[in-house]
Amino acid sequence: MGVPGHPLDRMFNPRTVAVVGDKGPNYMWLRNNQPFRERGGNLYSVQIDEKEIAGIEELGVPNYPSVAAIPDAVDYAVVAVPRHVAPHVLRDLIAAKAGGAAFFTSGFAETGEELGIELQERLTVMARESGFNVVGPNCMGLYLPKVGVRFHPEVPVAGDGRTGFLSQSGTHGIMFSLVMGAHGLRLSRCASFGNAIALDIPDYLDYLTRDPETDVIAMYAEGVRDGPRFARALREATARKPVVVWKGGQTEAGARATMSHTASLAAPHAVWRGIMRQCGAIPTDGLDETVDVVKTLLDAKPATGKRFALMAMTGGQSVSMTDAFAREGFEVGPLAERSSDELASFFNTVGGSFRNPLDMAGTVQGKVEVLERILAILEADETVDAMAMEQSAMFGARQWKEHPERLDALLDALAAHAERSAKPFLMVMHPAHEEAYVAELRLRFAERRIPLFPSFERAAAAARALPHAIRA
Repeated sequence: MGVPGHPLDRMFNPRTVAVVGDKGPNYMWLRNNQPFRERGGNLYSVQIDEKEIAGIEELGVPNYPSVAAIPDAVDYAVVAVPRHVAPHVLRDLIAAKAGGAAFFTSGFAETGEELGIELQERLTVMARESGFNVVGPNCMGLYLPKVGVRFHPEVPVAGDGRTGFLSQSGTHGIMFSLVMGAHGLRLSRCASFGNAIALDIPDYLDYLTRDPETDVIAMYAEGVRDGPRFARALREATARKPVVVWKGGQTEAGARATMSHTASLAAPHAVWRGIMRQCGAIPTDGLDETVDVVKTLLDAKPATGKRFALMAMTGGQSVSMTDAFAREGFEVGPLAERSSDELASFFNTVGGSFRNPLDMAGTVQGKVEVLERILAILEADETVDAMAMEQSAMFGARQWKEHPERLDALLDALAAHAERSAKPFLMVMHPAHEEAYVAELRLRFAERRIPLFPSFERAAAAARALPHAIRA
């Protein structure tokens, strides 16, 4: 699908990919991109070292001595050559009218060395004079799950991704992709762009804003070169889609680190937060928070207010849950009199409470129909804008393992409620001593589009994004 006519469209939707300079014994880039070849794409190698050619051909990838020798027009290239060779490869790609190239090669301005700075300047001038799409250098390049272009062998290959991710860090690009997959969520497109000598955040942001396959945009940014241009692109993006921005280099020490990482100048944190607020973006402070917010945006209904009904299984958990949501500025107040009266008619108050927050284990234990009744009461309550429910793995895991049909019934009830309710619904399940089992459950909840969080604090922090949620 893509964005026909956009300057980045060829490389974001490639038919032909070339890997320049890959070396054994692992042939990282050629192996990473085998799914692209398996899906019908043309994958080629460019390598002149005769000692490497046999290993390349064993992978089933045709090798050529130059970019010019490749029989098809190259839409996207991955360049992994020594830094002093990089300008020569870029010259050949420009001459071949390739759609774009990611330069995995590092050792440029981020080193602070005169030679590295000089080589980066040469690449910059060549790219800008020719209008060539250079991704990087000093980056992992593009991850395109739908067509099988990958920057890591374990990131998912799937065509149902709805989140685009931009990253100045290769590691964060990979980690976000992997963690999203572990949460049952996929990406539409991802770009790790490192030093950003030609294409910068606004260029990628413009593409994802127009991309019909991307519903939510997230990014990791350390700094921007053109603040006004970045703000314009961000404002245009947030007018059409939620944009989540994880900022690196927020402290003085972190800002220094960005210079040696991607040669970026980090804006003062207060200034950055002001830009986010003015542009309507959602700021985050780390990987987990970014994943949590994206999950909320995709799978929760939008909120119309800040009044939460909280449902816990025990008294202590109800207190901790209330504290977490109150600290984030949410209201956990009394329910409407009609709701309280109806709950009082059947609630087990021995070790439980029907006041908000609800302490309901003794009432709903093993009785899905009672839980459904409680959810319906809260749905009809005009004093409730959103709901969050705690389910303890400490108590639930054993019975679900012995009676999986009980878990199925719970999932069916919660998914049906989340679908028909006009109010956002969040689920919290601390893994306790069952981390491996809850990791499996997380995928089951994701399949049913029930946002699941491992702690009250993470759920409450993610709930701040509810006004921007997009689930219909």
